[in-house]
Amino acid sequence: MFIDRYKYMRIQGKALAKNTMYAKGVFSMCWQLIQQDVMEQEDEDLYREIDSWFAENLPWPPQCKRREPVICWFKTENSAEMLKMIRPALWLLEKYDHPYYLVYTNSPGEIVYEDQYQIVAKTDGYLQIDELQPSWSPDDGEEIGDKSE
Repeated sequence: MFIDRYKYMRIQGKALAKNTMYAKGVFSMCWQLIQQDVMEQEDEDLYREIDSWFAENLPWPPQCKRREPVICWFKTENSAEMLKMIRPALWLLEKYDHPYYLVYTNSPGEIVYEDQYQIVAKTDGYLQIDELQPSWSPDDGEEIGDKSE
């Protein structure tokens, strides 16, 4: 199976967190919807229940408490229960048209914390933006639909 090839999985969005310059995670995205008064009360209550469950069952790494430039990854080998419990939060993101991505890796960066369900990896706080690379198209940059015969 595809997931078996990867050690870590992260649920993240498009917006970057200022302290990490990395995509915000699922918990931050849901809290942002609440703080911006986007969620209906029933959905906010649902997310608060989800968050409470995680607060009781998933350790909160000290680096996260201190808001260090780190990101969290679920371990794929034994996080079935965690992923099952996070699904309603993904449903909420979908309901409010908030895009998210499941990212899998074996190379999360320097790991600074680990527990049964997750790891925490340092980020360098640097966002690299490269110039557009030259086209690799065999048409040598010819625009699509611009084929004069």
